[in-house]
Amino acid sequence: MLEQLKRKRREQTVMGHRLEEPRLTLWAAFWALLYLGLPVAVLGLVVDVLIQWATGRCLGLWCYF
Repeated sequence: MLEQLKRKRREQTVMGHRLEEPRLTLWAAFWALLYLGLPVAVLGLVVDVLIQWATGRCLGLWCYF
């Protein structure tokens, strides 16, 4: 299976025009951060607030600001 991933794909053409290889774009990175990074950050913030509320101690990074 690893060999299949390493192997270069055959060049694709449409009506004689070569298609570009798929690549990660800035928009793809933005949406990945939005859908993956933002929920993780919000969840961490909620956990930090709950710990601070329950124990009275601030343990999150945002406590230093």
